[in-house]
Amino acid sequence: MSVPFSGALRRSGGIVSAIGKQLKSVNLKGVKRITVQFDPFAENVKSTREFLFLLSTPKVAGTNPKCVVKPEIVCDRQPANIKFALIESAQEQAKVKEIRFNSDNLNTLELLQLCNKHVSSLAPREEITNKVLTKAEKQKLAGGAGGGKKATKKK
Repeated sequence: MSVPFSGALRRSGGIVSAIGKQLKSVNLKGVKRITVQFDPFAENVKSTREFLFLLSTPKVAGTNPKCVVKPEIVCDRQPANIKFALIESAQEQAKVKEIRFNSDNLNTLELLQLCNKHVSSLAPREEITNKVLTKAEKQKLAGGAGGGKKATKKK
C-alpha cells in the first residue's frame, strides 16, 4: 500500500513572479495622487523605493495617466509611508478621503498585495461602449448589399 501524494506538483515561480502577478492587477483609476514619503538613510526603506519604482512603470502609470506620483524624501527618521488620495467616487464608496500604508516593515510583494486589496478594488467600473463593426459585419446588417464577387465588365 502506498501513501497518496499531497502537495504541489512543482515549485512556485518565486518572489519575482509573484510580484509580476500582483503588478499586472494594479489599477490606479480610483486614485488622483500618490505620495511616497521615506528617509533614504533608514534601514527598511528598500521595499518602499522598489514600490515607488513599480508605480512609475509605463503599464501601471497607464492605468490612470492623470494620477500624480510624488516622492517625498525626508531626513528626520520618520517611518516610510505611502498615501493614496482617492477620487470623489472612490471616496464615496470607501467612505474615506485617503488610504495610508505604513510601509516600514513590509516587503514589496506585501505592498503590492495591499494596494490591490484596498486601492485597486475602488477603481470605478468601465461602461461597455458600442462595439466597432467591421466592414463585412456592416454589410451583413444592411441586408447583404454589395456582398459577393464584383461583376466583370464585358466589352
